[in-house]
Amino acid sequence: MPVQGGVGKVAEPRGRVELSSTAVAEKARASSKKNRRRQKKASAAAAAAAAAAAAVAAPSFSTASEPVAAMQRLFDTSREVFAESSPGFVPPPDSVARLSGLLNDLKPHDVGINSSMQYFEHVDSKGPPRVTYLHFYGCSKFSFGIFCLPKSAVIPLHNHPGMTVFSKILFGSMHLKSYDWAKSPPDSSNNNTLEASDGARLAKVNTDAVFDASAETVVLYPENGGNLHCFTALTPCAVLDVMGPPYNRADGRDCAYYDESPYSSSCGDKQYSWLKEIRSTFEMEPIPMVRKFIV
Repeated sequence: MPVQGGVGKVAEPRGRVELSSTAVAEKARASSKKNRRRQKKASAAAAAAAAAAAAVAAPSFSTASEPVAAMQRLFDTSREVFAESSPGFVPPPDSVARLSGLLNDLKPHDVGINSSMQYFEHVDSKGPPRVTYLHFYGCSKFSFGIFCLPKSAVIPLHNHPGMTVFSKILFGSMHLKSYDWAKSPPDSSNNNTLEASDGARLAKVNTDAVFDASAETVVLYPENGGNLHCFTALTPCAVLDVMGPPYNRADGRDCAYYDESPYSSSCGDKQYSWLKEIRSTFEMEPIPMVRKFIV
């Protein structure tokens, strides 16, 4: 019996060990649940923070009918105006007037932007102010979006090959300078040449003025109206562009940039300049805007 008694005494602690293991397992499960809850809370907090950051960064479109209707009208009208769009296409005068009139009536709140957004801040003092492009819609016929320029930002002199472009300043002020390729020189002193030996081409000034939100829509065409232009923001400003057809590098209609040099003539006409195509380092920050339109 001493052996049995000894076994009995050994068996009692063994039962306690089994109970302790169960308790440990339950505690582990409880701890695991708490960790999962904490992880879910952390994930939810991170998601909320990301959503808040996105709301600050991106234009916020109201759920009210007016802003939605304004953007839908812009899409519908642009689609009708550029239905037959192709390189060199010029909309008929009544279509130009209709789309211009719609753009003239657009206000910043219609497209969900305001001057306090980060796009209009010069955040990097070491470099030039960065231009942001909010892209709303694009297809082979037309596209539209908003250029956001902080104060002193510049979109260098560039062309719009085969394109008709409607530009409307939504707020702010800017200096606009535009050219069209010259059809003939201002005098005959240079043997009627329209191209210099270095490849520069003669261009005539179309516009050289300051514009703000009170100005009506500016329209440029494939061959006139200031097809080559540059913007300099005098204040933070936003410009909405509708263009058709859009740039297409595959079709040989990429955006080209130019350098200006004065044209010297016997009559001293300052309305002409030599424009030479250059390799530009200018880059915009494109931001695609998630926006669905009823087709």
